[in-house]
Amino acid sequence: MARWFAGKWRAISLQTPNSWRRSFRSDAALEAITRAAEEKVPNLVLYNYPSFSGAFSALFAHLFHSRLNLPYLILPFSSVEPFRVEDFYTEGLEKCYLLDFVGPKGFAEKLSNQSMCEVIAFDHRKSSLPQINCSKDLRVTFNVNLEKSSSVAVYEYFSNKLANTNSLDVKAADLLNSEDRDRIGTLLKYIEDADLHKWSLPEIKAFRIGRNEWNSKLNCITNPYMYEQLLEISSSDLVAKGNLYISSRQIAANKLLDKAFKIRLGRGFYGECLGVRADGNSDLSDEIAKQLSLKSATAGLRPIGAVIYMQRKNLKMCLRSTDSATDTSEVAKAYGGGGSPSSSSFIIRMDEYNQWRSVNM
Repeated sequence: MARWFAGKWRAISLQTPNSWRRSFRSDAALEAITRAAEEKVPNLVLYNYPSFSGAFSALFAHLFHSRLNLPYLILPFSSVEPFRVEDFYTEGLEKCYLLDFVGPKGFAEKLSNQSMCEVIAFDHRKSSLPQINCSKDLRVTFNVNLEKSSSVAVYEYFSNKLANTNSLDVKAADLLNSEDRDRIGTLLKYIEDADLHKWSLPEIKAFRIGRNEWNSKLNCITNPYMYEQLLEISSSDLVAKGNLYISSRQIAANKLLDKAFKIRLGRGFYGECLGVRADGNSDLSDEIAKQLSLKSATAGLRPIGAVIYMQRKNLKMCLRSTDSATDTSEVAKAYGGGGSPSSSSFIIRMDEYNQWRSVNM
């Protein structure tokens, strides 16, 4: 959170008391806003949470303002419980950054009009375009680039802004020091590859999985060490964690695949395929079913994989196929379920399921 001393503001890290709600529009966040209003802090930074691009954008804003010793307040912005324009102060606020999001419809304009401040937003999502085309507020600038991740755009923005400053107090013209620059640069390439859905970099899937564990750490209110932690991340570490997770899931999946048996879909009306019971491992259902689909085709059966498990008090069957000519949903729809040709599911009665299971491989 934020604290001010002797009228001069600086950002420090404090643990939040357990009595505060761990939400995004929390008592801790609102208290920080109140203190910023009292000190007339001119710079407000809101970043998209939980988003890697949003968190790194916040890091770059933090580094820029820290280098120049400029008063600022940074807060995570979540659509789960978003801030309201009324939460923010009017006196003293000069500039507000929206990093990796443009805000709810009309949010930027209302904030600008309420506080008479400049609002600068960065985003890379096509879904944000309809909201920015209707803006006529000259104090609001939307930087939306569908070919560049928000984190890259924000890094370039604050780097250039720092390089062009005439302040004599700046000890370094670079946002990142030489020790961090190359590593963070590579990390930003991976973030951008995922943000823009290119999936072109080596082991990008493992990277995406490896970064998932960071979601809960990307709130600078509940995690006072966020900036230091982000500066220490490397893409290779995230890829390694992702591969470890993939490997562990594959080992668990292989144990189940070894227990495959024949399923007579619709008591044989829709042919036969391979299936497994995965009680307690429903999170593996998608990848297991896809592998079963290939194994089923190799065995001369329909290229469908069936994964069956108990969901609360119901027996659920998930069907997957890697064959584009196969429609699994015809089976699911016949039994009250639904889905797409390659992925479908339905609830099946135990007595009906027993009629489907073949005792012979």
